[in-house]
Amino acid sequence: MVRINGGESGESLIRIRQISKAYMRGEERLQILDELNLDVKQGEFVAFMGPSGSGKTTLLNLLGGLDLPTSGTIEVGGENITGLSGKALAAWRARHVGFIFQMYNLIPVFTAFQNVELPLLLTKLSKAQRREHVNTALSLVGLADRAQHFPRQLSGGQEQRVAIARAIVTDPTFLLCDEPTGDLDRANADEIMDLLVRLSEEHGKTILMVTHDPAAANRARTVLYLDKGALTARPQEG
Repeated sequence: MVRINGGESGESLIRIRQISKAYMRGEERLQILDELNLDVKQGEFVAFMGPSGSGKTTLLNLLGGLDLPTSGTIEVGGENITGLSGKALAAWRARHVGFIFQMYNLIPVFTAFQNVELPLLLTKLSKAQRREHVNTALSLVGLADRAQHFPRQLSGGQEQRVAIARAIVTDPTFLLCDEPTGDLDRANADEIMDLLVRLSEEHGKTILMVTHDPAAANRARTVLYLDKGALTARPQEG
């Protein structure tokens, strides 16, 4: 269940209350987000759509602890992340958030295995444990046979699968996807969406995705629209 009007939400994994974000450009105040409320339960797959500059990526950055709101609170699993210090927020992000980007952000001189292993190097897992986690993640995205391939030896769709494996290898609380199909053709985009849907439905992953692609958005369980700082369940009229 996803709610955008607040209220009692004891079962919510993610709870946003009165979130606002503004920037100053000279003497002009730019209001990007305006008192948003949002509740997302465990295992939900939510797509955010809206025009360029509507604040979609800003909202994703706030949810991932990459930025702080001007006002309001964000709770994940009952923990108020807006009250964390920079160091504590970085540690929280490493434990709880898996990021998937449009351009994959793979390190070209690392193999698929090494790219997926990167987040685990910050943990206390042994080398054998890291290997087990990486192999499991690569198998889950259908790339167990490409573990020793470099990014240049992979297709765009395969590179994005490696990026997804990297995002899930730590078993994060939720995934944040910023235009995950934006650099792919329709066939590869559909395959990536099939994978994300499977992660949500079969593995209970909570996914929040920003996209301009209606076909991708339609694969999510809930589609929300962001425009002029407001979040709605349907496009703004006019």
